[in-house]
Amino acid sequence: QVQLVESGGDLVQPGGSLRLSCAASGFTLNGYNIGWFRQAPGKERERVACLSTTDGRVYYADSVKGRFAISRDREKNTMYLQMNSLKPEDTAVYYCATVLYHTTCPVSAMDYWGQGTQVTVSS
Repeated sequence: QVQLVESGGDLVQPGGSLRLSCAASGFTLNGYNIGWFRQAPGKERERVACLSTTDGRVYYADSVKGRFAISRDREKNTMYLQMNSLKPEDTAVYYCATVLYHTTCPVSAMDYWGQGTQVTVSS
């Protein structure tokens, strides 16, 4: 059974850091483009970061550039999102997802999704 399971979401103060994890099972992340997305209440799901498996290129949303970093551990079959200098506007449910053929991770094209993990940035 193909599954992506996120963890690491929490309540954190502005300026703090969190690392989200996404463990894959039932398939290997190798060969897939991997992405992190988020959805705040009343807003559409947006792409936060994408790592291309073909050329290693990374995409970040302008709002998180310089603060967030996407990575993967091939041995653990897990992907990560390191989030630093968190802001209240980063508050959302964060999702990991994978796609085979789209190197820029468009939301509508992703093949597999995790269930989401809540990140709340508040003092």
